[in-house]
Amino acid sequence: MANATAVAYIYKGVDSKGNKVEGEINGTNPALIKAQLRKKGIIANKVQKKPKALFNTKKKVTPADIALFTRQMATMMKAGVPLVQSFEIVADGLENEGVKELLFKIRDDVASGTSFADSLRKHPLYFDDLFCNLVASGEQSGALETMLDRIATYKEKTEQLKAKIKKAMTYPIAVLVVAIIVTSILLIKVVPQFAETFSSFGADLPAFTKLVVGMSEWMQANWLFALIAVAFVIGGTMEAKKRNKKVDQLFDRLILKLPILGMITYNSIAARFARTLSTTFAAGVPLIDALKSVAGATGNSIYEKATLQIRDLVATGVPLNTALRGSGLYPSMLVQMAAIGEESGALDEMLAKSADFYEEAVDNMVDNLTALLEPMIMAVLGVLVGGLMVAMYLPIFQLGNVV
Repeated sequence: MANATAVAYIYKGVDSKGNKVEGEINGTNPALIKAQLRKKGIIANKVQKKPKALFNTKKKVTPADIALFTRQMATMMKAGVPLVQSFEIVADGLENEGVKELLFKIRDDVASGTSFADSLRKHPLYFDDLFCNLVASGEQSGALETMLDRIATYKEKTEQLKAKIKKAMTYPIAVLVVAIIVTSILLIKVVPQFAETFSSFGADLPAFTKLVVGMSEWMQANWLFALIAVAFVIGGTMEAKKRNKKVDQLFDRLILKLPILGMITYNSIAARFARTLSTTFAAGVPLIDALKSVAGATGNSIYEKATLQIRDLVATGVPLNTALRGSGLYPSMLVQMAAIGEESGALDEMLAKSADFYEEAVDNMVDNLTALLEPMIMAVLGVLVGGLMVAMYLPIFQLGNVV
């Protein structure tokens, strides 16, 4: 028989000192909840299901939420707060109901005797193998608070890097979308008004104006088809990238070859590789196992495959720096820092410094890209909108010849 699904209940009662208490707890039925509360010294006189909110305040749990949760848990545990109580304190300070629900589920599992790492493994959508393995390592070594601090730093750095890359992509994409929308409106709504005026001129229109009028007529007749086709192409491409490894590799390879954006991607991959390997190796994870986790963290199928090949070479006794150099994909500075780290016995420190360097390089390149794109985008907008306006006014300029 399948276990009943736990839901939120509201309870009211008195504690062992006779004080009135009330709160929220997850459970399957009121009887079991009363038993749980009795173990905590609370005699519940009222237990009922939590009423559903009029407006849904439950939001999606994002990686940034997980990074914040990890940092807060590390802070609580460093202050000497017990693990279960830390969950309650952190959850009380959150506004996202989705994160609260997730934390309460993990708290209940930990309170029932399940290890922290095993509780996290029940939620693979939010906690990957790397996260769970590092927490397990911290529990086994008795330094969970230190490990949570390292994981929090790793997650924060990773999210910062993602934010920088999104910053580089968001501005040009947003302007491009606006340009397409404005151009479409002009072609569908404005150009036809000019076309009606031109029909009474009694003279042949300039070639450029004919081209724009023809585009306008096509857009008026096929705008819905064009919109569906664009949506289908974008959706189909994204789905093919998810399902087909060859398509995924093709896109990842093309991104690396793009001017400027390719270099930003290249540096971000190097930063993620160095940061992830530094964190896992410092946590005491064997290098071969660490490289397996690093492969998935690179965020690029080409580098994921290369990292797995590097792991196989390291497993046969080849030094890490030699395997990195043999791949021909990673930057020479990262290879040299890995070599210095292996020789000095401070591989995690050298990799952390490399990660800092490449993260700063990504930050600088994003700033430079934004400054470079602004005049280019203005030029593109000027050509699109200005070109349409010139095409519409050319017949008017030639009106004197007709008269």
